[in-house]
Amino acid sequence: MMRVSPRMWLALTAFAVMASIVAVTTVASEQSHRSSNPAAARFLSALGRLRVEPRHHDRSYDRSRFGTAWSDDSDAQGAHNGCDTRNDILTRDLRDRRFTSTDKCPKAIDAGEFRSPYTGTWMRFRRVTAAAVQIDHVVALSYAWDMGAKEWSDRLRLTFANDPANLVAVDGPSNQDKGDGPPSRWMPANKGFHCRYAAQFITVASAYGLALDPDSVGVLRTALRRC
Repeated sequence: MMRVSPRMWLALTAFAVMASIVAVTTVASEQSHRSSNPAAARFLSALGRLRVEPRHHDRSYDRSRFGTAWSDDSDAQGAHNGCDTRNDILTRDLRDRRFTSTDKCPKAIDAGEFRSPYTGTWMRFRRVTAAAVQIDHVVALSYAWDMGAKEWSDRLRLTFANDPANLVAVDGPSNQDKGDGPPSRWMPANKGFHCRYAAQFITVASAYGLALDPDSVGVLRTALRRC
């Protein structure tokens, strides 16, 4: 059974650094992404090493198989800090933050602002209307289940569900529209984010040994070639 190793965490940390370099602005034109990009080439190489197989929806999937939602008690990077994972990601992704204390986090986000990477829309987060901002699993839990996670231990599934490398704050409508769709069925409306989204999807799939469906491989390859 696969285990989360220090090397894996180093790879995920390296992705976060790379993403800040290759991420494009939301107002950039698609034409500007076509220049050669060494980082993109490395992700294309990683994509070529992933297992490829058709996705078969397994009806045994249940969200509870990935543990308590936003648990602080996992082996994910940043866990055991006294705050639930949702507040960890909001703290990471939002700007101009104001904090409050809750049962799940002594320094929880009460308000903040960010630009949803999936649409490019500038948004304000308020705890009283929290559903407008949601935390998306880039590689959806049910997709991961179908592509290998059903064979994992409960502990590894809990870690996967709370891994910050697989999480991003987004606008609620985009998250609902995506559902559990892989790249073959859904990509962000903001084309300027396709490069980073593809790199993040590949990073997570590689780190956890997940397979990809054939159509998604083609979509991700196209996105990386336009970085």
